[in-house]
Amino acid sequence: MFDILWGLSQRKNIRPIKRQRGFPFSLRESCDLPTKTNFFSSPGQHNSVRLSVWLVASSLVVGGLLTDTTVAKASEPQSASAISITAKINDLIEQQWSDYQVSPSPHATDGEWCRRVYLDLIGRIPTVAELRQFQRGPKSTRHQDLVRQLLYDDKYSAEFARNWSTIWANLLVGRNGGNERNSLIDRAGLEKYLRDSFDRNRAYDAMVMDLLTAEGTNQPGRENFNGAVNFLSMKLAEKATQATADTSRIFLGKQVQCTQCHDHPFNEWKQNQFWELNAFFRQTVALRRYEGTRMVSFVELTNQDFAGEGNDPDEAEVYFELRDATLQAAYPKFIDGSELHEHSGRLNDVNRREHLAKMIVDAEEMPRAIVNRMWAHFFGRGFTKPVDDMGPHNPPTHPELLDHLAASFKENSFDLRLLMEWIATSEPYRLSSRITSSNKSDDPSKGESPLFSHFYVRQMRAEQLYDSLITATAADRLESRSSLDRTRSEWLKQFIVAFGNDEGSEGSTFDGTIAQSLVLFNGKLIRQALSVKPDSRLSQLAKHNAPLDKKVDQLFLASVARRATRKERNAAKQLVQWRDGDVAAGLQDLWWAILNSNEFILNH
Repeated sequence: MFDILWGLSQRKNIRPIKRQRGFPFSLRESCDLPTKTNFFSSPGQHNSVRLSVWLVASSLVVGGLLTDTTVAKASEPQSASAISITAKINDLIEQQWSDYQVSPSPHATDGEWCRRVYLDLIGRIPTVAELRQFQRGPKSTRHQDLVRQLLYDDKYSAEFARNWSTIWANLLVGRNGGNERNSLIDRAGLEKYLRDSFDRNRAYDAMVMDLLTAEGTNQPGRENFNGAVNFLSMKLAEKATQATADTSRIFLGKQVQCTQCHDHPFNEWKQNQFWELNAFFRQTVALRRYEGTRMVSFVELTNQDFAGEGNDPDEAEVYFELRDATLQAAYPKFIDGSELHEHSGRLNDVNRREHLAKMIVDAEEMPRAIVNRMWAHFFGRGFTKPVDDMGPHNPPTHPELLDHLAASFKENSFDLRLLMEWIATSEPYRLSSRITSSNKSDDPSKGESPLFSHFYVRQMRAEQLYDSLITATAADRLESRSSLDRTRSEWLKQFIVAFGNDEGSEGSTFDGTIAQSLVLFNGKLIRQALSVKPDSRLSQLAKHNAPLDKKVDQLFLASVARRATRKERNAAKQLVQWRDGDVAAGLQDLWWAILNSNEFILNH
């Protein structure tokens, strides 16, 4: 395991720090992690491959190092409804602890929790100033205050919307969606729609209606632009089978993709149900628009009359083949058995897609699916595994809690921010990731049902890691947002593998390989990160008249939301000594090691 002090010993031209019992810090001391990972490459490549770091958080500014700035408080107190629902979460989770005879871990430290909630709500770690402001808040309300601040304060609205638009764009079209050659997806158009929706706190049922019924062009600046069309724009080929599968999986929590060919072998889904759901999409087409080249310039999603595969628009039948090679006809029918009274494929008679969207937002499965997905976002584990495969064949671990949250979400107008508030202010979300003797059986990685008696450690998403590096190094002070976004987009592309199957699925290679460290360490931002030139921030910190311990603390606070331990401070002093008293060089080695550590790249 690459812990911080071990990483220091690997810097080129630095003598190894003697490993003694209990001496090197590792995240295992605080999170009970596995002892090996190869997320970062051999630090011996120090001179050619370096992690991008300018320096410490937004409180480190010229002439004002080691100072704080003020963070505004959320304008409204937590509602009685939110408190009541959060209390219900706590009661039901605690009942499971009692039933399974486990005891929860202690609360996370303020720094751990603050870092956790920043990552989950706005997609990055906190700055030093933000961390200190949180720690100065009233103990009895500081956690609720910060959650509401990140959700409702105008200061964070752009970051909140940007984070959730990225999460949902990845869910709706994949990380590779819009990046393929001649793609029918305009990713910028989809993200614009999503950013606007999250910024305005558009109700979830309204967003689902938007995405399923959208018409218009997919590219910003075009006449009749509607970014929501990008969800379906590339899913309508091959008889809209991908549109059928993704709609069911994302919005209803039901995986039906394999039933297009046969009845599902493990759950209640039948082949005819797939094609009955598919029939709702057959009036919809994605028209490719060209402007002087063979490359698609943009896409227009529209509805048109559907004559059916029997060429009879009055019936507009969809045919599918059984295993015995016989053909059957399918008509639009929802998963609960609800049928359209009108089979016609003529738009003047019925708009099938609009009816499907209304059926989905009225279905009891929709709030259950989004609650399950949102719970998994905050805890790393949902009530089912996979999170989007729900049903009698895969019962939830906490059925009463799932039902209560789904009902409350619907009663509160499908308000996504409220749902996030309930979860992020709950007792299980405050728990430490330290595993104790009384809850070591709570280990979903070994196939056990999650009890949420401690926080489940997980690796940052690729986007979180990039944005956290920008925050820790204050790179956004030296680069424009547009420049950083371009670099971010190129950086993320390197982790995605498209499988090229009928489902349009993809995989992420962001899993901790040595090759990825080369990606992380290269690039303009990365090369400048450890600069100790006279005008660099690392050099400025080194020259500041604060004691060395304070400077070391500043690096730790900016990256892992805690002060250095005594052993880490002593190691930093050794580094300076080994660098012949060169404070900047010693801090450079320390900063390199911190940003190479598991403690930095994990959400814990």
